[in-house]
Amino acid sequence: MNGRLVGRVEALWRYPVKSMLGECLPQVEVGEGGICGDRAYALWDHATGRVASAKNPRLWRSLLQYQAQFVAPPLPGQALPAAAISAAADRAAGTEAAPLLTSDPEAGAQLSAWLGRQVSLLNRPQEGASLDQYWPPVQEREFQDVVNELVLPAGTFFDSCPIHAISTATLDRLRQLEPDLDFAVERFRPNLLMAPLEGDEGFVEEAWLGHRLRIGKRALLQVDTACPRCVITTLAQCGLPEDIEILRATARHNKVIAGIRLSVLTPGPVAVGDPITLLEGGAG
Repeated sequence: MNGRLVGRVEALWRYPVKSMLGECLPQVEVGEGGICGDRAYALWDHATGRVASAKNPRLWRSLLQYQAQFVAPPLPGQALPAAAISAAADRAAGTEAAPLLTSDPEAGAQLSAWLGRQVSLLNRPQEGASLDQYWPPVQEREFQDVVNELVLPAGTFFDSCPIHAISTATLDRLRQLEPDLDFAVERFRPNLLMAPLEGDEGFVEEAWLGHRLRIGKRALLQVDTACPRCVITTLAQCGLPEDIEILRATARHNKVIAGIRLSVLTPGPVAVGDPITLLEGGAG
């Protein structure tokens, strides 16, 4: 397939447990349903009957203070390995205790004790699984200071799409527009950070909507939609402070959009440094 080189993979992330910090990796396996092991586990809240998500920070902002990492690489068609969960602050300080393994029969009880709510650890979603999402007071959004239900795509713990990507150009543009704010990539929780070709500036990835991206030699992704941002970008995480202005800035300057959402057409390995090629047209 011919196409046009538009950039390279700058960084890759996988998030083993939904709404916890994840792992930055040199290479990932992209399967039919997204990056292998991404959002493989989630917590189910007994009181609300919902999946726990930092999209509802009134209950779950503390999830972002924990980090999950697989003990072995998850691979397509193989049993899911355990993930190790630890407190991010302890890890950063070098005072980390033995991590909690998702394979531990008492994992749900331990997580309940840490979070102060009764939860169960799931590795597959219940039918009709949903979460609560809070909409903060951002004038450009339809909802203001309310919580509503988001039904998850069937069979997944994703909010909407298998893969989320953002470009360094988008982050740089936001920094130019709002130099007093810290648009750290970690706030946006992408799977792929893409570095466009030198000289490409602004919200470049939005021009790729409806097209396909070949990443590396085999992986082929469909660019489905732009990615509207949510309250998670404003929350304290990875040593970053809480800051509602992050979300308000994306609303002021780009209709609250930053990044793109993608689905998988052809699985394959993806590594940091891999070329990103734009193929004209959709999947057909």
